[in-house]
Amino acid sequence: YLGSAEFVNHAREIIQEGYDKYQGRPFKILMPDQKWIVMVTGEDMIDDIRKATDEYLELLEAFNEFMQTDYTMGKPIRINLYHFDVVKTTLTGNISARFSDVRDEIVTACAEEIPATEDWVSYPALSTALKVVCRTTNRFLVGLNFIHLNLNIEFAGDVFKAAGIITLFPDFLQPIVGIIVSPLERTLRRAMGHLDPIIQDRMNDYDQYDGDWPDKPNDLITWLLDENPQGEYCTVRDLIMRVLEINLAAIHPTLYTNSLFQLAIQPPEVVAALRAEIESVIKQYRWTKVAVGHLHLLDSFMKEVSRLMGTNASVIDRKVLKDFTFSDGTTVPVGYRIAVPGYALHREKDRYQDASKFKPFRFADMRSKDGQGIKHHMFTPSPDFLPFGTGKHACPGRFFSVNSIKSLFAHTLLTYDVKLEGDKKEIPEPVWFGRDTGPNRTAKILFRKRKF
Repeated sequence: YLGSAEFVNHAREIIQEGYDKYQGRPFKILMPDQKWIVMVTGEDMIDDIRKATDEYLELLEAFNEFMQTDYTMGKPIRINLYHFDVVKTTLTGNISARFSDVRDEIVTACAEEIPATEDWVSYPALSTALKVVCRTTNRFLVGLNFIHLNLNIEFAGDVFKAAGIITLFPDFLQPIVGIIVSPLERTLRRAMGHLDPIIQDRMNDYDQYDGDWPDKPNDLITWLLDENPQGEYCTVRDLIMRVLEINLAAIHPTLYTNSLFQLAIQPPEVVAALRAEIESVIKQYRWTKVAVGHLHLLDSFMKEVSRLMGTNASVIDRKVLKDFTFSDGTTVPVGYRIAVPGYALHREKDRYQDASKFKPFRFADMRSKDGQGIKHHMFTPSPDFLPFGTGKHACPGRFFSVNSIKSLFAHTLLTYDVKLEGDKKEIPEPVWFGRDTGPNRTAKILFRKRKF
């Protein structure tokens, strides 16, 4: 009990201790809710997870247990996952078609939230990044009329906070605690005021025109209705919850914030190389999805940020539905959870040369040696890079997230100079809660109009 309670404040250190002690072998940790989680460390075992069928290892069961979906987002979200298919197919397929909207909102949001001034101006890094990222995501998902909808910012925080609290308690207490701390009904009441009219009008249009009419909006609400299984899932309430959940998953201020922190302490030659690449690529391809795909130095920089700063203490959670035997003979009983020590793995000296050092063009150099494919791109999962998961359950929204944050960071590089408060050269300490990490919540970053 004492060890599981200690996990709340020192999960990273506990998992690192197990990783160092049992490297190449599994070890288990008792969680605060008195459930065991098995950490696997060998590359073969990680590949076993990738190849395992849902009959044995289930991602969504682990996700629902970790996020307490019934209480934080509602049972229908857990029972019918048609919105996952929307993200995998229609949403991802529209990244190129809707790129001009994303680009337009990046320019507008940055100009309004971070005006380019001649002198240095200080901004709270995380909250400023969250505003810009949220506006950009809203523009893509639900359109221009809802770019200032801050509800999803609050909802994301409330969901993770509530889930964190609920999982501190054993199973028999979780329903009581879940009812007390759930943000669900409060969020829905507020969201209905914003989204009810537009969703109801869209549903009426579907009925009137049998799902197809001139100027049919190309946004998330339409994509959800196109794939909607009807019945109890074709309601304003249900659609709002799915819009909020997808929005929650799509907003990634952590990567942008941490990239700003790293950019602020880089030597001039690194910044110059990034800017030169962006200017050259944009000149050839303009601001398009194709152009973003050619920003290899920028991709490498942000992937290295994610490797060192943005990876939780454990990743790739799975729930064991049937006793599962790894290729080395280790058997994990039904009911356990399995995960991989992501933070420790990303600092493993046998995987990365100078693993604890930030090397901005590490992955671009790998790409130059191994060929010009996508193997070392940020959105490509590998046994050595696991923020987006692995196998068929790799994060379906990673293409949109990487594309939009790279576009935003490229615009930032061409528009601003940045530095840390007090000209500091050390990254602000991140925040840890349990296995999860995030950027420093109070650190400030200074912006000014680009001088050179």
